[in-house]
Amino acid sequence: MASTYDHPGEQAAQDPVRLLAIRDEPLSLDEVFKAVGDDAAGGTALFVGTVRNHDGGADVDELGYSCHPSAEAEMRRVAEKVAAAYPVRALAAVHRVGDLRVGDLAVIVAVSCPHRSEAFEACRRLIDDLKHDVPIWKHQRFSDGSQEWVGAC
Repeated sequence: MASTYDHPGEQAAQDPVRLLAIRDEPLSLDEVFKAVGDDAAGGTALFVGTVRNHDGGADVDELGYSCHPSAEAEMRRVAEKVAAAYPVRALAAVHRVGDLRVGDLAVIVAVSCPHRSEAFEACRRLIDDLKHDVPIWKHQRFSDGSQEWVGAC
């Protein structure tokens, strides 16, 4: 009998990047979750970034995200790098741009893999690399009238 890890379902999918987008409309958890559905995946990890009401000790009223024209291409590069490093069956990432209010969804990433530990690790790497490498900037507006720009994501 073959080893469990010899089964094709234990390997990365041929083209696991299923959904990548930067959008100016509200994001959908259902859309992202469905995009990473795969019968060979035993684990799916999903991260949702929301706009919180504070940062650095100050109250946040709202914020805006903007991006460089190369942002989607850079997002694809990050996604393909993560897919190459883990046995990813499916991967999705969407980020919002424009003006957002407290509680709005800013980013959703999801990864499905044969096992949960791989899914968790790949999902964490995806969001961390997306935040570090993709040229998306946050403009926070605080209750006291001050504001600040924050680097990539």
